[in-house]
Amino acid sequence: MAGPVLVSGASGLVGGEIVRRLRAAGEPVRVLTRDATRIRPDAGIETCVWNGVDVPEAALRGARGVVHLSGESIFGGLPSAARRERIRASRIESTHRLARAIASLPAAERPSVLVCASAVGFYGDRGEETLDEAAAPGHGFLAALCVDWEAAAAEVEALGVRRASLRFGIVLSARGGALAQMAPIFRLGLGGRIGSGRQWMPWIHLDDAAGLALRALEDASLKGPLNAVAPEAVRNADFTRTLARTVGRPAFLPVPALPLRLALGDLAGELLGSRRVVPARAREAGYAFARGELGAALAAELAS
Repeated sequence: MAGPVLVSGASGLVGGEIVRRLRAAGEPVRVLTRDATRIRPDAGIETCVWNGVDVPEAALRGARGVVHLSGESIFGGLPSAARRERIRASRIESTHRLARAIASLPAAERPSVLVCASAVGFYGDRGEETLDEAAAPGHGFLAALCVDWEAAAAEVEALGVRRASLRFGIVLSARGGALAQMAPIFRLGLGGRIGSGRQWMPWIHLDDAAGLALRALEDASLKGPLNAVAPEAVRNADFTRTLARTVGRPAFLPVPALPLRLALGDLAGELLGSRRVVPARAREAGYAFARGELGAALAAELAS
């Protein structure tokens, strides 16, 4: 039997779905976790405890591939200097150290592929510009974070390890993430657009977020950046109307830009900025989106 797939962030939304699919296919899985009790017991799952940054060499031995998804939430608290450092360390430093741990292994024992998370924040606020994977990076905290994150992941390429960096849009699932937080508000009729609502809002359904990650794990033609977004681009106002219609409520209460800027500082630009991101490389690879239309994707999660 082939070696296991090593997954970090396995207790998260996308990581949990990837692990579920790998196990459903009979694949052995090894997970990096800070708390082994958060991983559902399964004879086909090994657990390796880590501190969120340092990757134990033993976790990599025999692994055929690595899916690296862990990282502190961008919007999980006030954007203090200390939180920003933790956000960077949980992504960039952990990826640097993962690359070094892979380098320490004999060449024959290294995984063949690293699939690493990134984000559409790579592009910054770009207005109406259509952004495929060849587009230059933008400006701001998250853009700089993603540039450094992807550079850290790319270190494995010098070792002969294929690398794919998935630039995720907002992942939609009723099980967690942004949609799970928005849905109760919209069901109360308290939802609304953010700022002007004209900003483009890249999104992807959980089925396709996991599907693209697994495709990148197996498809040797997928190297470098990969936009993990649905083919249907929507503006925030359109997303708001579709979500309100799905839950059968009005959406009359917009979130003004000023309070967001006061609360989040320059991180508010990650919510107010416009990114018209397209999945060019996924289309070129012939990936068939399971839920590529917003109304159907939201209905699958929320329609009663």
